[in-house]
Amino acid sequence: MQRRNFIALLGGVSSWPFLAHARQKAMPVIGALNPRSPPANLGNLVRGPIHQGMGEEGFVEGKNMIWEYRWAEGQYERLPALAADLVSRKVDLIVTGEGTTAALAARNATSTIPIVFTNVGDPVGSGLVASLARPGGNLTGFSDLNLELEPKRLELLCELVPQAAEIALLVNPDSATGAAQIIKSTQGAALVKGLQLAVLKASSETEIEAAFAQLHADVLLVHPEPFFGTRRDQFLALAARHAVPTIYWNRGWVAAGSLISYGPDVDALLRQAGIYAGRILKGANPADLPVQQPTTFKLVVNLKTAKALGLTIPPSILARADEVIE
Repeated sequence: MQRRNFIALLGGVSSWPFLAHARQKAMPVIGALNPRSPPANLGNLVRGPIHQGMGEEGFVEGKNMIWEYRWAEGQYERLPALAADLVSRKVDLIVTGEGTTAALAARNATSTIPIVFTNVGDPVGSGLVASLARPGGNLTGFSDLNLELEPKRLELLCELVPQAAEIALLVNPDSATGAAQIIKSTQGAALVKGLQLAVLKASSETEIEAAFAQLHADVLLVHPEPFFGTRRDQFLALAARHAVPTIYWNRGWVAAGSLISYGPDVDALLRQAGIYAGRILKGANPADLPVQQPTTFKLVVNLKTAKALGLTIPPSILARADEVIE
């Protein structure tokens, strides 16, 4: 029996076997386009927040809808072909994960199939939608406000390491998730605080190693970037080896051993994306569904990592932390 490669949503994708006869059933098919790699346990996807949101709208995987996953595994140049493949399979809806790059690839592949995007920093500025209130066209989705949050992350690092005189910002120059805008925004915030900002760039595993090798700053901000998410273990090992306090954008990094993170409640946004997907399958027009922005944000710190770095987390941060990992 012929098997298809699935490639997963909002986390990454490799391949998931899919029985060819399943398409013969009269069930809507959702294409999932993600720049990441697939999770280690693909079975966990059905328990994720997007599936929870769809379940609230009455859609259950394998029962009355089917997912087809496509994962670019950190290789952004693959996204246009993966999006075109989903369109050629005549999926009923496309959900894109992890930022602007995948959303743009889906938009360029179809003007008719509804698209729900997630974690896009500036949907209007990137040309995905006409406005947040009335997206127009065949796209709608969810912004993560990471552009606006980068100065806040800088402030947290300054509060955590008050003696810091130089801050480094690591970005992926090949990213479509707002690297240039984040550099400009962070430079402005650093200038206000009288700090020097060193901008480091990396778009490959080797360049990440090189960036840390030339790192001389007191603290490091890492640009919220899907490719960097695929290299999390490498980042954590390098940050520990170079003993540099580093801030990331979501809890997963801190749970895995990083020092601190601050960002939107991603699970809440993904759950809402699942609800949007379900509403569109029921007949809602994406042009009429406003693009939503996060309303809750999470600050997470790791005391064990702080101790390893010789840092004491200030009471002011501990008091505001949504979670403290010991």
